[in-house]
Amino acid sequence: MAGLMNTEEIAAAHRTIVIEGCDGARKSTLATRLAREHGFTVIHCPRTPDSVSLLQRYLGVLARPGRLVLDRSFISELAYGPLYRGGSRITWDEARTLAKAVVNRDGVFLHLTASTAVIQTRLLNRDKEAPLPEEIAALLAAYQTVFATLAESVPVMTLDTTVGGRPSTA
Repeated sequence: MAGLMNTEEIAAAHRTIVIEGCDGARKSTLATRLAREHGFTVIHCPRTPDSVSLLQRYLGVLARPGRLVLDRSFISELAYGPLYRGGSRITWDEARTLAKAVVNRDGVFLHLTASTAVIQTRLLNRDKEAPLPEEIAALLAAYQTVFATLAESVPVMTLDTTVGGRPSTA
């Protein structure tokens, strides 16, 4: 992932980094790099059990001290929930509350994306299985919609990891 982005600038400017995108976008790779090179604590956030309030869970995570990088977060529920479970367990008002909490911690959202074919290949190589291209395309579109909405009120940087490149503000 060398040359993927200038983590120095992002790390220097932010105390909290939320890395999001569909499976295979290289979130964990970037989170590990930020921890190793810039001293962030990585918090991997898998799917929260249905009985747990997402708002309370993530407010608790964001209350932790120090430099944090969230490897997946409440944003995933806004993308995956409607596609796989018929709806999101987090409202847009709750998502905006959490997004503001990220910003209040000197935070930024990194939206990692890639082409459908690259995502599918990465997942096949890693997991030996992958969703159909149509399903991956729907997830990529869902994340694009979520981040376009959030970018109206919080800082979002989009990074296409297909080949490498530089982050852009959304």
